[in-house]
Amino acid sequence: MYMQRQFASVLKASARSQAIFPARAFSSARINFNDAKKDSEKSEQAEDAVNEELSPIEKDLKTLREKLEKKEKEYVELKDSYIRSKADFRNLQETTKREIQKAKDFALQKFAKDLIESLDNFGHALSSVKEDSVKANEEIKQLYDGVKLTRDVFEKTLSKHGLEKIDPLDEEFNPNKHEATFQAPHEEKEPGTVFFVQQPGYELNGRVLRAAKVGIVKAKE
Repeated sequence: MYMQRQFASVLKASARSQAIFPARAFSSARINFNDAKKDSEKSEQAEDAVNEELSPIEKDLKTLREKLEKKEKEYVELKDSYIRSKADFRNLQETTKREIQKAKDFALQKFAKDLIESLDNFGHALSSVKEDSVKANEEIKQLYDGVKLTRDVFEKTLSKHGLEKIDPLDEEFNPNKHEATFQAPHEEKEPGTVFFVQQPGYELNGRVLRAAKVGIVKAKE
């Protein structure tokens, strides 16, 4: 009988403990929240008290300091924006400069190609006159010399503006500047050497406008 009473007492104590624990946990949470709220209120009250203790000059200094910090942030943002805008503007300048140069080069190339035909006509006119006719007739000789002088002056003028003649006689064949029209053996020259220029080429500022048509020495079999 005594043992039954003890067991029942233990069960009651356990049930009472389980019922009290949630209430204690909730109560503890409320206490923590209230403590945090009180700390915040105390912090605000302390700040208000500090502000009240400041003199008018100190208050003005604090206000100015806050404004200065704000202006410094704005300055940093504006400086960063200025640097980026400046870089974008420089890139735009370089791009525009390249595009303008490309347009100039294209226009100049077209004009130079038209001039090449005139130079070819000078060459055709001079090559059509036989050497014997030049020696035998003074008038033909004067006409020949005049045409040759005009061609030479014309070529020098174009050379000053970047248009250069490609005349690769006795040079090694260069596929970037020369166009081989035929091959033939030649005992006195090395294979791959240009031994005949069928038509001279021209380049403008280092860029080939027309490759020279040439005959090259054929390799020995």
